[in-house]
This record gives sequence, C-alpha cells and structure tokens, in this order.
Amino acid sequence: MIPIETLAMFFAASLLLGLSPGPDNIFVLTQSALRGAAAGLVVTLGLSTGLVVHTTAVALGVAAIFQASALAFTALKLIGAAYLLYLAWQAFRASAVGVGGDGNKDIAVVSHWQLYRRGIIMNVTNPKVSIFFLAFLPQFADPARGPLSVQMLLLGGVFIVSTLLVFGGVALLAGTLADWLKRSDQGQRLINRIAGTVFVLLALKLASAER
Repeated sequence: MIPIETLAMFFAASLLLGLSPGPDNIFVLTQSALRGAAAGLVVTLGLSTGLVVHTTAVALGVAAIFQASALAFTALKLIGAAYLLYLAWQAFRASAVGVGGDGNKDIAVVSHWQLYRRGIIMNVTNPKVSIFFLAFLPQFADPARGPLSVQMLLLGGVFIVSTLLVFGGVALLAGTLADWLKRSDQGQRLINRIAGTVFVLLALKLASAER
C-alpha cells in the first residue's frame, strides 16, 4: 500500500490546492454568503460526492475519455456552463423580486437537497476535474505497491477529506456574512448580484476551458 509519508505529502498538496481560488470554493463561498453556513456545508458535501465520481472514473480509466475525446470534453463543459448560467439567472431574478417587506425571501425556498444536487452537478460537469485527477493522482501511485485502481481510490478519498476540511472552513466563515445579510435588504440585493456575476464568470471560464 501507499506509505504514510507519501499520503501525508499528498494530503498537504491537496490542502494547498483546495485553498487556491477555483470554481468550487468560490461556489461554496457564494452559496454560504447567500444562505448561511449550513447551506455551504451541504454544497461542500455535494461537491465531494462529485469528487467520488471523478475518483471512480480515474480508477476505472473512464476519465481518459475526456482527455482523448474533444467531443465528450466539449459536451460536458457546455452542460456545466449552461447550468451555471441558469444559477446566475436565478440569482439576478432574486435580486429583483426576492426581497420583500414581509421578510419572505426567495432565497429560503432552496432545500438542502437542491443545494446538495447543485454541488454534485457543479463538480461532475467540469471535465477538467477528471483530467486533473488523471494527471495528479498517478504521481503518488506506484505499481509496485499493489493494484493502481485501489491506490487511486485511496488517494481520491484523501483528497476528498482535504476538500471537506477546506471548503467546510470556507462555508463557516462565509456563513457569518449571511447572518448580516438576513437583516439587510440592500445587502441581500448586493450579494445576489455579486453571486449572479460570479456564476456568469464561472460559466464563461468553463465554456472556454481547453483540455
């Protein structure tokens, strides 16, 4: 099996990667700021579930399809970009009608299941994650230590743990902002517009991504 020293090095590298700005942690940040820390933690669980899919794809060799097939890569990234644009539309729409004098905000109707599903879709529809795993995980695996597929699953599990820790911290910190926003209609409008803009930028970045 993989030596503890190698796993520790991989875990440290995974933490640093999780801290670097990217679509997933920005997504957690915006959702936490909009809906609170609990919502951000649920989104984090969804993103981590998506990582299970990518890890399995790498272990089974499926991820290589996205590296080899321009059509598969383009199709998946366009689906992801379209979904982000849909979320942007929802955010901009909420900024216009989601804040009312009765204190009932559209933002409250999004269930934890919907947030969890958003996290999964956000992660799974980004083919660059599979390609990243395909390039990153094998660097810490060695055929001499046993089946590569088992090592990939172990490394993917460690990466998911680091993601839960980093993104969970982001959710808790950003959630404090949501407490203030609940008391401010102007702040709610502002964060909705910021979130919508972020979703549009993420969609453009994903749509223009190359293998």
